Amino acid sequence: MDQLDVALVEAMHTHPRVGDLELSRLTSVARATVQSRLAKLEEAGVITGYGPDVDLVAAGHPVLAFVTLEIVQGSLDAVTAELDSLPNVLEAYITSGNADVVCKIAATSHEDLKDTLLHISQSGSVARSTSVIVLSELVPPRVLPMLRKGADEGPTRSPSFRTA
Repeated sequence: MDQLDVALVEAMHTHPRVGDLELSRLTSVARATVQSRLAKLEEAGVITGYGPDVDLVAAGHPVLAFVTLEIVQGSLDAVTAELDSLPNVLEAYITSGNADVVCKIAATSHEDLKDTLLHISQSGSVARSTSVIVLSELVPPRVLPMLRKGADEGPTRSPSFRTA
């Protein structure tokens, strides 16, 4: 990604409902350039969607927990299916270290979280689970600082749009 790609992503993050014409104004590049760059970012899998960000607390799911799972050897497919069937499981990752899987779980209450954790622990594929309840958010989910830091420098505009 170069600086223009990052500028487009940042503008879309700041103005989620903005169209291509306004993006071209915000980034000072031609509309066709915006459309071309966005298409390339989508094709490369960098931009994966345009859905709304949802505040879990406002949506009625104020309890958030991270759960580590140690799974029975050879049961990854079964654990994957089990976790996928639970709507409270927002994300799950295969990890290195003591835990085999780390899950992010949202719940409507501590009771709802307990029910989800009990369901997971009753799975024959899970040998052990450990949960940590989130008390508050310290750094919100973000990617822009990383993208800005890693953006390639160099020409990002056609010669007619370059500034002196």
